[in-house]
Amino acid sequence: MNIELQDFDAVIFDMDGVLIDSEPLWKIAMEDVFSKLGSTLTKSDFQKTVGLRIDEVIHFWNLHENWGVTDESEVEEQIIAAMEKLISENPFPLPGVIDTLEYLQSINMPIGLATSSSSRLIRVVVESLNIKSYFTFTHSAELEHFGKPHPAVYLSVAKKLIVYPEKCLVIEDSVNGIIAGKAAKMKVVCIPEKTHLVDPRIILADFQFDTMSAFLETIR
Repeated sequence: MNIELQDFDAVIFDMDGVLIDSEPLWKIAMEDVFSKLGSTLTKSDFQKTVGLRIDEVIHFWNLHENWGVTDESEVEEQIIAAMEKLISENPFPLPGVIDTLEYLQSINMPIGLATSSSSRLIRVVVESLNIKSYFTFTHSAELEHFGKPHPAVYLSVAKKLIVYPEKCLVIEDSVNGIIAGKAAKMKVVCIPEKTHLVDPRIILADFQFDTMSAFLETIR
């Protein structure tokens, strides 16, 4: 599975489940906050909404479980605040992430970040992991009309990097993220998040690796 980096002018990373093992933290935060609304959801149920913006996740479950919540933004605030605390207490990059970022920077490859998470959580992650300096531009789908699987967040990052979408390589872990990258006409690497059930639709990705370290070994 060869990837020729010279075919690309930028590499764009997703964040949750790609840079940091935050998916278990999301499940902890959501289960805690949602339970106070009378929810009976468990961590395994959240597989259905992986890759969506948190406002979309809340809206989905509000309707699905009939919570009757009228101010979904308050629920969102509680979850983001919980995530800020959890990430700050567990600032661990996934294996191979730092080495990959260092390598890409060493060859002067522009690096972007395109995530469904909020700008607040981008800030917490890049500062907690001390990786802010690697990124040319970071962007949250909360600033777009539509989140993933819509390609908007990826297209916005490509525009800011002044790179054609077709010349971007995306690193993703979820089906919604893969669809977003492909819809943006970018090539997509999938490194499946280990706490997810394996979704056969990840075959939509152009490349697949078990770990970031394996991806790095290939591009070197």
